[in-house]
Amino acid sequence: MVTKRKRVLLLCGCLVSTIIVGMVMRASARQNDDLDVLKVIPENYKLVLDNPFVRVLEAHIPAGTEEKPHRHLRGVSVCMTQYTLESRVLPDGAWTRNERKLGTVYWSEASLHQVRNVGTTMSHTIRIELKY
Repeated sequence: MVTKRKRVLLLCGCLVSTIIVGMVMRASARQNDDLDVLKVIPENYKLVLDNPFVRVLEAHIPAGTEEKPHRHLRGVSVCMTQYTLESRVLPDGAWTRNERKLGTVYWSEASLHQVRNVGTTMSHTIRIELKY
């Protein structure tokens, strides 16, 4: 005989399993995206940490360069240098200039975008992307 407590525990176990499988599938789908930044611009981005919850990237964008269109997950970025970028959300966003100072921390939603370093210094950023 299955008690009420056992039914609740079984239901909770199924729910947790479903959530975990969904998180892993979403993370896998994002990383298999042909426009993922690690595939599109491997010369500028290095994977520092990857687990079921977050992906940490280190980015170096040389002064005077423009990156190809690429995707990021939503997340937090920490500026490791002072730099000036312009970025636009694709397909038709306007270019927006961002002056970043050493130590600035900012949030970004997931997006398909393009970035160009219009300053005179290399941009160096640590980005923590959320997988859920």
